[in-house]
Amino acid sequence: MYKGTIRLCYRKVIDVHSVKPWDKLVFEDTYNELLLQSQYYNQEKKYTSFSDLITHVPAAEKLHFLVSAAVIGYLQQLQGKVPDLLNSLGRLFLPFNNYRFEIINSDLLHKAKHQVAINFFSDHLEWLDTINNQLLLSIPGNLENGEQLTELFTIPPFVSVYSIKPTANHGAA
Repeated sequence: MYKGTIRLCYRKVIDVHSVKPWDKLVFEDTYNELLLQSQYYNQEKKYTSFSDLITHVPAAEKLHFLVSAAVIGYLQQLQGKVPDLLNSLGRLFLPFNNYRFEIINSDLLHKAKHQVAINFFSDHLEWLDTINNQLLLSIPGNLENGEQLTELFTIPPFVSVYSIKPTANHGAA
């Protein structure tokens, strides 16, 4: 039944249309941080779009990293659980151990064009089985009375298997 160890990646896109309070705060703070940090790379104010700025000032690629500082406090609020992804019981369950922030698009004059993504990478999970579009997973160390607990999870859009280490009898994936 055990198929291997996997890590999942969830890409959370946040833009002006995001409605959840957490998302709105991330949207506002990353836009404000971008305005602040981009001044160094755009001192003559020649560029207004993020794409023009990184095209003409290659060092501006650092803005992804610099603006990511604005989300650290919000990520701590998640208490190590990937947002939005619920198990079959409607509970947040997926632990993450790493993330990658990126600015997808933005405009220094038009906040409505600001769009960012946070890619959440799960801890290692035991992949037990696939049932239709659901994964049966076990989170190592998640025990109750000596039994390994499981999670049943429907795979939504923007989730992918990031890495896999198959069991010896399944060969390479």
